[in-house]
Amino acid sequence: MDLMPILSTLRRHKTAAALIVLEIALSCAIVSNALHLISQRVDSMSRQSGLAESELLVLDVAGISRSEDQDAVSARDLQALRALPGVRGAMLLNQVPYGNNSSNSGVALEPGDGVNKESVSTYIVGESALEVMGLRLLAGRDFTPQEFQLQSKAEFDPEVAIPSVILNRAAAEKLFPGQSALGKLVYIFGEKPQTVVGVVEKLQPPHPKGGSFLIEDAALLLPVRPSFGTGSYLLRVDPARRADLLKQAVSAIEKVDSRRIINRQQTLSEMRDEYFAPDRAMVGLLSGVCLALLVVTAFGIVGLASFWVQQRSRMIGTRRALGATRGQILRYFQLENLLLSGLGIVIGMVGAYALSLLLMQNYEMPRLPWSYLPIGAALLVLLGQLAVLAPARRAAALPPVAALRM
Repeated sequence: MDLMPILSTLRRHKTAAALIVLEIALSCAIVSNALHLISQRVDSMSRQSGLAESELLVLDVAGISRSEDQDAVSARDLQALRALPGVRGAMLLNQVPYGNNSSNSGVALEPGDGVNKESVSTYIVGESALEVMGLRLLAGRDFTPQEFQLQSKAEFDPEVAIPSVILNRAAAEKLFPGQSALGKLVYIFGEKPQTVVGVVEKLQPPHPKGGSFLIEDAALLLPVRPSFGTGSYLLRVDPARRADLLKQAVSAIEKVDSRRIINRQQTLSEMRDEYFAPDRAMVGLLSGVCLALLVVTAFGIVGLASFWVQQRSRMIGTRRALGATRGQILRYFQLENLLLSGLGIVIGMVGAYALSLLLMQNYEMPRLPWSYLPIGAALLVLLGQLAVLAPARRAAALPPVAALRM
């Protein structure tokens, strides 16, 4: 059996063996955590907002001076935008996915200031919100025109009642687990309840990477009309004409009131790209680190195996002369590498878990799932076997006579 000769040889080359074990352990610890972080970023980037992103334009408008009536100006803006050929719909809302704003509300199932409230991302929207945003209604209905209130009045008049609310699936399942949310009452503002009139399948909070205080992925819609000073214009257009319609929309707003500044004029797809740019950079960086570590580890294994083949030429020749086959010599070096890799991986798994705890404590990262450890281990075992294959094949190809003369 090759195991005892291998162990005897490794004891005579403790330093070299220890270096390879340490290199594999370090690679295992870093690669396992890096793969976890890459998976998180990729998952975040692949999540859908629920909106018809490829068809949406976003305009943020700010007044240079105080408008006489921002609600009236906003109404004229919307009329001009909806009249543009190619615009399927236009609305105002307080926040947009991937934008700068973030609005959240405490939602309770009974009245009172002392009751427990769940924090939910809150969109206040004008008419035709579901159609313009491209949201898919799972149950219930859209808001009726009679249900809408002006934000300018609702914020300062406690007598103004907001009668209804639309939840997304995540909020509905959290607030009313195992039952239909339609017709249920929730308390968002004061003592007057809102009735759940609809549930949409998907509506992402504006910042999908979110905060720990929010219900994950939960969002709601309220029938409250913002003005251009407190909201963003959202236009649903023909995707093939987005660039042209964006210019036309800016001109239309400037014609209504030129005493304003357009702070943002982008497609929602562009906003998404900008929002996830750091994540793409992180994925590229971590992928590069993983690749560099694996390449260095592979070269280390190749270098050590090549050195040992040269040092053991006489031993290889003796074994060949005594009848050892090429396959046996090949298996000898592969088994030796497997032992070193296995020891390095065991140490690396402990290091990976310790590194994960460090990231959790200092950077609020989630715990490394155990499933990533066997993935990293399998990757390094495969890498080790491939790296040692070429030196092992050269060793197995040595003729017995030539080896004994060295």
